[in-house]
Amino acid sequence: MENETSDPDAENRILLEPYEYIRTIPGKQIRPKLIKAFNHWLHIPDEKLLIISEITEMLHNASLLIDDIQDNSKLRRGSPVAHAIYGAPLTINAANFVYFLALEKALTLNHPDVTKLFVEQLIELHHGQGMEIWWRDNFVAPSEDEYRTMVIQKCGGLLNIGIRLMQLFSTEQQNFHSICQLLSLLFQIRDDYCNLIFNEHIQHKSYCEDLTEGKFSFPVIHAINTHDNDTRIIHILKQRTHDYELKSYCLHLLHEFGSIKYTKRVCCDLAKSTFEEIDFLGGNIYLENIVRTLMKVFDEPDDDEQRRSTNKFGANNNILATDELDDDEEEEEYYSNNGYDDDNNQSNSQDEQEYVNGNDSINYTLQKTQKKFTNNNSKTNNGKFSPVYQQQTTNNIPYSSRFDS
Repeated sequence: MENETSDPDAENRILLEPYEYIRTIPGKQIRPKLIKAFNHWLHIPDEKLLIISEITEMLHNASLLIDDIQDNSKLRRGSPVAHAIYGAPLTINAANFVYFLALEKALTLNHPDVTKLFVEQLIELHHGQGMEIWWRDNFVAPSEDEYRTMVIQKCGGLLNIGIRLMQLFSTEQQNFHSICQLLSLLFQIRDDYCNLIFNEHIQHKSYCEDLTEGKFSFPVIHAINTHDNDTRIIHILKQRTHDYELKSYCLHLLHEFGSIKYTKRVCCDLAKSTFEEIDFLGGNIYLENIVRTLMKVFDEPDDDEQRRSTNKFGANNNILATDELDDDEEEEEYYSNNGYDDDNNQSNSQDEQEYVNGNDSINYTLQKTQKKFTNNNSKTNNGKFSPVYQQQTTNNIPYSSRFDS
């Protein structure tokens, strides 16, 4: 009987089994949706759009194969990671193989700038990924600004490769630098939040897997940098623990230090800035819907809320519960201090009553913010929308900025 591997196509099927395995496990398909959403602005031909969408998905899935090995993950999309089935050597080779297959496909776009663009973005991706690994393996907590730079490189590397390839075939000349950075930050910081909080991640991964990995996620960075005299969290990270109770205690500390609440606020602020940038670029209902879908996760009560209310880890929880009663007041103060006052208090009261009667909280907050923002700009700019971006650096106020190129 002839050896199956004598057939090049059969050999490729064997070599790409780890990739095909992860490709066939359903994901959220966010990147293809983003590509289609950006085409609302760019209007490139369908055949080019299809190729670029395939390239971004190939690179994304290949990067996940490597990422799971680097993070020693157990599950991906609710199933065992590829290297647990096929082994790390074949999985690494499959991922690298797909990187070059994606480049080969990109060359079919027949544009002289494709190779340069492709290489630039993959260098960015690997630089960001490498810094995240170095921080983790050397127990060095980055600053929040360093973390943001890393995310823009790592997550933005894949997002930008799709957008920049599309721009090669578009007559539109918008600058998407700012919105790509905002989206990259929102995706990653939201993912950091969900990894620690929600049952969906417990089912699809292990409980608080980022703590087992020893990862300096956004809430962890905030907690360490704002409580530099308290070494409990960094010591827990060093252990790479699988212990449920120890990870629960670490999550309790993140709540107590205000890091979970801060992360949630940052995500809301990034979403607000993203909506502002979308409006600045001329509007895009498809992209707005993607952001709204991502933000629905913040309407769910976090899984640690009941645990904290039972005072499992000590009396300090009472302080946290008291702090959380002031959320609405702090939110109003934040928007007031940043120029989002609305003279129509009666209208606001009606909006708030509708919210109490059943509207979901995050969409209410975002809609209210957009309304205030639009009203203020209409008063000062004769109705012409002109976004204002402000940067906040205190621990008690969400970070908001426009990332200028």
